[in-house]
Amino acid sequence: MSTAVLAGRSANAEKVGVVDLTNKAEVDIGITSLGRAIQFVANASVLGYDIRGAMVFYGAPGTPSLRARECERLWAQFGGALLQP
Repeated sequence: MSTAVLAGRSANAEKVGVVDLTNKAEVDIGITSLGRAIQFVANASVLGYDIRGAMVFYGAPGTPSLRARECERLWAQFGGALLQP
């Protein structure tokens, strides 16, 4: 999965299940690149978001989604390489 995610880091991705703890509402962040979606979810908890239900969807239908723990692991493993085109 790591290789596929790194190869697809520029693909469109959608984040769902991220909740702003200030107003207790799900954040509508919209479509972004997979790399930026992983970065956001991996760092969101320190920015005041609840990511327990966070998921990142990308690729063709049927592609496994990424949960918060997977985003944290991928960000720790690849870091800035996920943001490069």
